[in-house]
Amino acid sequence: MPKKPLTLTDKIWEKLHEIPDPELHIPLVEMGLIYDLKEENGTVTVTMTLTTIGCPLYGTIQKLIEDKLRELPEVRSVQLNLTFDPPWSMDMMTMEARMQLGLV
Repeated sequence: MPKKPLTLTDKIWEKLHEIPDPELHIPLVEMGLIYDLKEENGTVTVTMTLTTIGCPLYGTIQKLIEDKLRELPEVRSVQLNLTFDPPWSMDMMTMEARMQLGLV
């Protein structure tokens, strides 16, 4: 049975999994920092949070996300919605991320 082709949303999630947190070097998705994404006519909106309000690395993370998603030819623009609701906690991390940090 042939594999179903990936949707653009699937490809975007794959790209987001490739982006490491600049300090911890664990993918942003596994850190639980990406809350949602929407794609409409080549415009991608990513709703995300940071581990702390006022994180000085937001600009770096923003550029990493924009550059990575623009690797997909179908993506024309990237918008980030930064939210702290709900606030990030270590409970949002995947088990693998927690293991990499020695938390389990």
